Amino acid sequence: MFDPSAARRQPFAEIIARFAREDGDHATAVPGLTVHRRSEQAVPSCGAYRPSFALIAQGAKKVMLGHETYIYGGSDYLLTSFDLPVTSQIVEASPESPYLGMVFEIDAAKIPPLLALLDRSAAETRDAAGAASEASPPEQRGMSVAALTPELEDAALRLLRLLDRPGDIPALLPLIEQELIFRLLTGPHAARLRQLSMAESQSHQIGRACAWLKEHYALPLRIEDLARRVSMSVSSLHHHFKAITAMSPMQYQKQLRLQEARRLMVEDMLDAGSAGHQVGYESPSQFSREYARQFGAPPLRDAGRTRRSLRGQRTGAPELLSEG
Repeated sequence: MFDPSAARRQPFAEIIARFAREDGDHATAVPGLTVHRRSEQAVPSCGAYRPSFALIAQGAKKVMLGHETYIYGGSDYLLTSFDLPVTSQIVEASPESPYLGMVFEIDAAKIPPLLALLDRSAAETRDAAGAASEASPPEQRGMSVAALTPELEDAALRLLRLLDRPGDIPALLPLIEQELIFRLLTGPHAARLRQLSMAESQSHQIGRACAWLKEHYALPLRIEDLARRVSMSVSSLHHHFKAITAMSPMQYQKQLRLQEARRLMVEDMLDAGSAGHQVGYESPSQFSREYARQFGAPPLRDAGRTRRSLRGQRTGAPELLSEG
């Protein structure tokens, strides 16, 4: 049976397959653009997703944020608007039909000029119609899955095609990047990007809190100090932080600590005690308890299993930090 969406994704798959000839995560000549390939379904992996637009040309992926799960494939895109610690898993891939995906990081500094144009146009439309101005939308999750529109698909494909014309990148990348962000800002989940760019919004304050936690995850966390740092009350910080990240600040910090400890054991071959201490745990037993609860096995057993899985995939780089 003919699948029109699969036919539209074929050009994406062909380009990604050429620039990701082996399993792994591959940087490209286009700044902010990475392409990804996996030839088999993988064990769950951990990473910190940055603000980005992700599209799958072939296969499917599951991303877990807190207790929420997002599944997306070729007809969808994943929009991430905050730094978020997640667990992800390739759920559809084979040697004959490998998982092929692309990720393009979103530069928040590029959003305000486009918002100014959109808001000016919207204000003129409201004035002409005599309509009342709209209220600011409430905070939304910092991650969402939406249906890929033809306009967004077209911009993403032109972005990928720059890989075949590297001499065009300096002139055309700014234009394509602007259009891609414009399409996201006029899509169903635009409020996520809009809130991130508004300096006085609670979402922007939560973004600052996330950035601080990401940089200082190994330090003891006092919620009062974090709230003061981002100019919020403790209750407001808790409420808005959970609304956006699906977890509390303490849970967010714990995710970052455990993910980094796993990376240290898998990549740097640290023992459990050293890894736990390096990410901020004073009690080895607490570290082992929380690690097993997060990853389903004690630290050393999980690290060994993950190393074996990564060797079996023959990836060029571990997927622990993969977004694709």
